[in-house]
Amino acid sequence: MATVQTEVSLCSRTWQRPFHIYGGLACNSLMADTSSDRTPLHEAAYQGRLLQLRNLIAQGFYVDTLTMDMVSPLHEACLGGHYACAKVLLDNGANVETVSTDGATPLYNSCRSGSAACVRLILKHSTFIGTAYQLASPIHEAARKDHRECLELLLTYGAHIDIELPVVGTPLYSACMARAAACVDVLLRAGADVEVGCGQDSPLHAAVQGGGANIVDILLEFGADRCCRNADGKTPLDLSMPNTAVRAALLKRGPCSLSQLSRFCIRRSLGRTRLHRVSSLFLPHRIQNFLLYQ
Repeated sequence: MATVQTEVSLCSRTWQRPFHIYGGLACNSLMADTSSDRTPLHEAAYQGRLLQLRNLIAQGFYVDTLTMDMVSPLHEACLGGHYACAKVLLDNGANVETVSTDGATPLYNSCRSGSAACVRLILKHSTFIGTAYQLASPIHEAARKDHRECLELLLTYGAHIDIELPVVGTPLYSACMARAAACVDVLLRAGADVEVGCGQDSPLHAAVQGGGANIVDILLEFGADRCCRNADGKTPLDLSMPNTAVRAALLKRGPCSLSQLSRFCIRRSLGRTRLHRVSSLFLPHRIQNFLLYQ
């Protein structure tokens, strides 16, 4: 009876806490209230209390204890960016592939916190670096949060650079929408397709809507098409506001030079997976650097 009354009171109570624990992803309000089933192990991991965590494990606490919405202590350690706690959990057999009801993995939480150390640790123990849920993709989260080092690690371990998900588009599109200039630069240099965004919206459309004039400059430098149209038939210029830095950035660019067109063509011919071989070609260093945007 007490359990029933508790559930009724929870259902009738207005949910007011912000969605900050699991990346702001929408979830059932009853499932989001995990205070009733969080263990001391979860709290120690999230707070980064290494000694307490070790003591709890020594006392017999199960390292893969899950909350009602499938959140593990490893999730919490990674969300807090606590490398030492995450390592202790993994050394004691924690499951690195656990997926919460919102689709978040320890890798996703590591990317959200921006802890490159946690990302590297999880990648060393993981066999899958993709996404189990369209709103909890590690590479999209790293790009959106402008966590450059995390993004570079994901790409080094083979993350799909042009994966397009419903609503959020590609990692490049997400970075452009969030005005994450550092990650836009990383993705483009690594060979991301400058024209693939979200449906018919290109990354340039996203940069204009996000108000990032510096990102517009970067995209145009990598060959973004200013004349492409979205599902509404609008070009990036059509979406820009008058007398803004974004519109000025779009208008100041003239036609591409022959050297730029040659660079675009060569990079496309090589493909993303072979761009790193440019440095081994029998070309002057100046041309190699030009092809690699260095």
